[in-house]
Amino acid sequence: MKIEYRRSIYALTLLLAVYLYAGCTGKEIVNLHSKGKNIICFGDSISFGYGVDTGEDYPAVLSRLVTIPVINAGVDGDTSRDGLRRIDIDVLDKNPLLVIVEFGGNDFLKKLPKADTLENVSQMVDKIHAKGAMVAIADISAGMFFRDYRIALRKLAREKGAIFIPSILKGIITTPQLKSDFLHPNADGYVIVAKRVYRAILPYLKQNSALNKPKK
Repeated sequence: MKIEYRRSIYALTLLLAVYLYAGCTGKEIVNLHSKGKNIICFGDSISFGYGVDTGEDYPAVLSRLVTIPVINAGVDGDTSRDGLRRIDIDVLDKNPLLVIVEFGGNDFLKKLPKADTLENVSQMVDKIHAKGAMVAIADISAGMFFRDYRIALRKLAREKGAIFIPSILKGIITTPQLKSDFLHPNADGYVIVAKRVYRAILPYLKQNSALNKPKK
């Protein structure tokens, strides 16, 4: 019994070690050393702040949580195709340190194939990385809603070396008190979105700050 017990403990320890090793050796976030000056929230109506007054959108709330300037580059009604067309002027020319990419909702509503959405987001990530900035991909799924997009975007983020922010609307789209309509958050909902984004990007902002700290 003691031998079997020891073997079981050894097997569990080995599995844990493999799991931790796999997690630690995942692809690093590209451009952690970014020299940019701004966080840019690039997306559709969720980034724009549809349904609330100026200053209540999630980028505005995020700007009050960080010490880095935050630019709202969200456009109501945009698909990922639209975003790709305006990325140079609205993102790449704005000296980005980190770009939070949030697209997909309008692609789905306008019946843009999921493969096209993923290709457009992939191109966005490549362009932003080429500019020298970090990328975070924000996922608007909640439970089974948009689950297949969540899986695909998570995989894309991993492959590209981007930060992944899952389910930013979780618990919001099912709670009328947190919405301005059937989908969009209200002011309280956007606070939740902003805090989720903040928690996801904070470790990388700290690493970036440490990497760029002047040497004595």
